[in-house]
Amino acid sequence: MRFRVLGPVRMEPRTPSAAKPRTVLAVLLVQSGSVVPTHSLIDELWGSRPPRTAATTLQVYISQLRKALRTDPGSAGPEPQPLVTRPPGYLLQTGPEDLDLTLFEALRARGRAAYARRADTDASRFFAEALGLWTGPALAGIPHGPMLEGNAIRLEELRTEVLEQRISADLRLGRHQELVGELMALVREHPLREALQCHLMLALFRCGRQSDALRAYQGARRVLVEELGVEPGPELRRLHKRVLASDPTLGPAMPTADQGRARPARPGAGRAGGTQPAHWLPSAVTDFVGRRAELAKAGTALRRPAAGSRRVLVVAGRAGVGKTAFAIRLAHELTERFPDGRVLLTLRDAGGRAMPPAGVFGALLRRLGDDGPRGPRPDGARGAPPEGARGARRPGEQRGGRRPEEGGGVLVPGGGRPARPGPGAARPLPGSLDELSELLHQATRNRLMLVVLDDAVSEAQVRPVLDAAPDTAFVITGRPVLGALEDVRHLVLDSLPPDEAERLLRACGGARMAQDQAAAAEIARRCGYLPLALRVAAAGLATRPHWTAAVLAKTLADERTRLGALALGDLDVRSTLLTGYQQTPGAHRRAFRLLALAPQPDFPLWVAAALLGAAQDEAEDAVEELVRVRLLEAGRAREGGGVRYGFHALLRSLAVEVLAEEPERELRAATERLCRAYLRRARIADALLTPGRDPLAGVADAGVREPDDETVEAAPLAWFRAESPGLLEAVRLAHGAGLWDLAAALASSAAGYFEAYAAWDEWQSSHDTALDAARRAGDERAEAAVLRSLGDLAWQRRDSGRAVDCYRLAGHVYERLGDRGGAGRCHTGEADVLLGLGRLAEAERGFGRALAAARAASDARGRAEAARGLAFTELSRRRLDPGLGWLAECGTAAVEAGDRRWQRYAARASEAARTGGADSTGVLEVRPGVWLMRAGL
Repeated sequence: MRFRVLGPVRMEPRTPSAAKPRTVLAVLLVQSGSVVPTHSLIDELWGSRPPRTAATTLQVYISQLRKALRTDPGSAGPEPQPLVTRPPGYLLQTGPEDLDLTLFEALRARGRAAYARRADTDASRFFAEALGLWTGPALAGIPHGPMLEGNAIRLEELRTEVLEQRISADLRLGRHQELVGELMALVREHPLREALQCHLMLALFRCGRQSDALRAYQGARRVLVEELGVEPGPELRRLHKRVLASDPTLGPAMPTADQGRARPARPGAGRAGGTQPAHWLPSAVTDFVGRRAELAKAGTALRRPAAGSRRVLVVAGRAGVGKTAFAIRLAHELTERFPDGRVLLTLRDAGGRAMPPAGVFGALLRRLGDDGPRGPRPDGARGAPPEGARGARRPGEQRGGRRPEEGGGVLVPGGGRPARPGPGAARPLPGSLDELSELLHQATRNRLMLVVLDDAVSEAQVRPVLDAAPDTAFVITGRPVLGALEDVRHLVLDSLPPDEAERLLRACGGARMAQDQAAAAEIARRCGYLPLALRVAAAGLATRPHWTAAVLAKTLADERTRLGALALGDLDVRSTLLTGYQQTPGAHRRAFRLLALAPQPDFPLWVAAALLGAAQDEAEDAVEELVRVRLLEAGRAREGGGVRYGFHALLRSLAVEVLAEEPERELRAATERLCRAYLRRARIADALLTPGRDPLAGVADAGVREPDDETVEAAPLAWFRAESPGLLEAVRLAHGAGLWDLAAALASSAAGYFEAYAAWDEWQSSHDTALDAARRAGDERAEAAVLRSLGDLAWQRRDSGRAVDCYRLAGHVYERLGDRGGAGRCHTGEADVLLGLGRLAEAERGFGRALAAARAASDARGRAEAARGLAFTELSRRRLDPGLGWLAECGTAAVEAGDRRWQRYAARASEAARTGGADSTGVLEVRPGVWLMRAGL
């Protein structure tokens, strides 16, 4: 192919770079095979005010095109020229396969012919090949005059028409699952094309997403009314009515919305008394992945029970986890077990409002085909005929009254004269729950049926229905567990395992997803393995042919923008998750927001109490309610703590977003409460692990005991292991909130743990932040403490120069403050550096000054550290007895400080010195757990 107009205008072997010759080329191509008059080309190039040299300039452009059209520019001989002069203008001749527009029109004609004879596979293929010729907007990259503008509009319309017909063919082939994402994007791009809106509604309905299909209709109607001031056309309205009624003939094996009305149900089916089977069940998701163990467990729960018990399974799980798809798949797999029917009923209307129990009864009775006795209702009102019956009014057209909730069963008539039911019309329903219950009992008695009640909100909504239909098996889906229901089985669906999540991505995302397994694994992780998010991500890739799976993975990497990226058309993960949040009472919404400040993916109860500013028992009630409604997760206890709570990855993203609803003052107060809670517990644990080490700890730390104090005291090391990541994040939170004193104190409280377990990166990060905070606050004591700790870190990293600088800076500050104990510990640190360098005399003087300062300040820990240093200067000179004497002094001081770790260290060092361990290995344990390679060895 040499010429392209279905996208940027191009030709081969080369395209003119100037815009006006390309404009001439485009006009000649769209009129290929026809003579284009010179005046038409001039009008296209210059409009109504051409220059005096227009004809001459046009000849130059024609000459440039002819040179570009030569297939062999170096050839001197004659060559056939497709661009010829033909009065009154010019003619460009192209072969049947030289121009993409010619190929497009041929494939379009073949596709239309195949579609007309219902050869849908061929039609889909021809249409897809035709669309594959497009590389962008028609006639792109050049200025348009009147002729090109008209042709661009015509070609774009043809493209959309072919696209609609290809989708229609694919729907007839049962490819609805693959089409949802593409259709959502197309509807957003072409919101006024009702054919695309119909296709989207039908695809959603066939995927078991009736509520989404109804929301799509509402969105289409809103756009049409706001943009054009018109209601949807008859085809879209008719499809809306059929979706509202869960018309089973909309399934993929039946005619679609374009193909006429549904065929009547086959009479004579059924078991009890000739009753017809009830089948109101969407098609199963074709690319359903995994859940085999859960399906097996659910199937067992729905087996015929012993006498006196019932078959009810409650399937709970957070929004987007795939509860509805699971229930539909289960119902399809149990077809033979329930020959009298399988029915799905959504317990919310299209606006998301919960259906009342009376509405559930009424809708279910209509599904089962038993509307109760004919005649007036107990309140004297007549019932309205069903949609489609003679005399029926369209939704929203009841005279003088309000429209019933979509999907509900009780019609509230107005003050006008109601229409009389025609033959075969639905019968009016009674008004009381007792009468409705009796009707449902009669309709389900001795029938082997399965009813799926989808998206239940509470026990009160479904309990009357369960009680009225004891012979019926029920599957109830919803976010809450509904634990107060009696004699039921429970199944909680969680996110998919990683391998199944990746399989789902490959099934929905096509070849590009399957070709990059590493990117698919990353996308699955970023989506939190949530089925809804996985499907949206895969559909997003399918609708962006210029993306790769790796590009999608990178787009999802930022937690702050991830939810925004997981949206396609009206399928929006954020909106789905937000629904659960908005339906939660205000106090619990506040808890959900504030818990976003928790500094770890999971957190203990005391963190929740601190953030909420509540006692732990009150905080426990709040977080357990969030767990019940699936906005929070309860996990296993870690070492050193009780039950921990956490967010699903995408719900945490939502919590971070809605946290902006909190006033700045409340955010700062919650952050301060959290940081003080961390600081209090860290100081308790540090005082047990390294007594007297933290120079910023003081008597002000004492306070009323908390319920978890015993846990910290019993296992301080385990507490640090579990909470150090959160403690590190708390330092950053305090700094970000301007809580300078807390940032420095938190870092200092954890330094002993960081040192003991060589957590050098965490040590460095926390103390760099703390040093900045101390200097911003003008707190010299905190600055000195952090500098001395940074000196210890530099010494352990064998950065002698930086260590000495930190020790000396800290020592000067301590001396200025009159803190002899602090200054003495800095002397000890500097002397340790000198000892490691083999400068024994200087080290000995430094340890001596440190010991004197510690004795003057009654600093038992400082005395232990200095005595330990003097011991090693003696041992380094092979003077065993003085060295052992100083180690004994170290042990005595450690006893006074209450530091068992240093007591054990002193005993261990003495034993090593007596047995010659240092001489034989060439290393010394110069601090507990810190080993030094001696200089010269």
